[in-house]
Amino acid sequence: MTATESNCVFCKIVRGEIPCKQVYEDDQVLAFNDIQPVAPVHVLIITKKHIATLYDATMDDSPVLGKMLAMAPELARKQGAQDGFRTIINTGRVALQEVQHLHIHVIGGPDSLGRMLPRKEI
Repeated sequence: MTATESNCVFCKIVRGEIPCKQVYEDDQVLAFNDIQPVAPVHVLIITKKHIATLYDATMDDSPVLGKMLAMAPELARKQGAQDGFRTIINTGRVALQEVQHLHIHVIGGPDSLGRMLPRKEI
C-alpha cells in the first residue's frame, strides 16, 4: 500500500476503517450515501482499487469504469431518483476534486437539479 492509499479517506472506507451508509458493494466497487448530499439522492460510487483521478485511469481500468456507469441508473432508481439523475466525475484542481480517489457522484431526486454549470462568456 502506498502512502497515498494509506491516507486516502475512500481507501479507509473500503478497508472498513471509516463507516459509511453503504448501498452496494462487490469485489471492484463500493457505493454509499454522500455525507454532504446536494440533493435527496446523492450516492458515491468508488473503485476499490486506488485510482487517484480519471487522469490516472488506463485502458486496463475500463471494465470497472464501465461497471460504475452501468450501475448508476439502478442505484439512482433504488435511492428514489425515478425521473432522471446526474452523474459527475470531478477530475483535478479545475474541477474541484476534493478526494483524490476516482469516484462518480449519482445525484437526483423528485425536483429538477437546475443547470449543471452557470453559463459564462468565453
